Amino acid sequence: MKRNLHIALMVFGMVFLSGAAHAAEEWGLPEEKTARFEAKVVDVLCELSGDCPKACGGGKRQLGLLDGSGKLVLPVKNNVIFAGVADELIEFCGKQVIADGLFTTNRGYTIFALQFVKEAPDGKWQRANRFLPKWAKKNGVSADSPKAERWFENDPRVNALIAKDGKLGLGLKTDKEYLSKQ
Repeated sequence: MKRNLHIALMVFGMVFLSGAAHAAEEWGLPEEKTARFEAKVVDVLCELSGDCPKACGGGKRQLGLLDGSGKLVLPVKNNVIFAGVADELIEFCGKQVIADGLFTTNRGYTIFALQFVKEAPDGKWQRANRFLPKWAKKNGVSADSPKAERWFENDPRVNALIAKDGKLGLGLKTDKEYLSKQ
């Protein structure tokens, strides 16, 4: 009996303490497929245009995953609305990672929702949920505060862009004309 318990504990430890324990959570999305693949973290604009600042633009640019076949995968974020993947991937700029998440297709567009990431081959798994704590710390609020929950309304960068270009991004005059008709 003791021997069986020891074997069971060893198996539990190998499964749950190894990297294999992390797996994408299914959400019931159209044409959803869980996926785990190796890819290089790249600056998307650099890949498409050759405009390549150091360190993938320091987290201020869209980051992507370039798989072994040369396919550029554009990951999206989950959990935090309007947040991109730069905070999840910037530390891996130019490195090989293993990405774990969901591919889903909607109206002909395939997207990849990143849920876990680790440096290949043997890095430590990290859940793709670091945006909000980083944002809260940078802005001097608690990550579980109402301000952090609606970070997009309280972000100084977002508010500065809205003040300059309007809510539609087409200028204050266009905003005023459009909103007066609503």
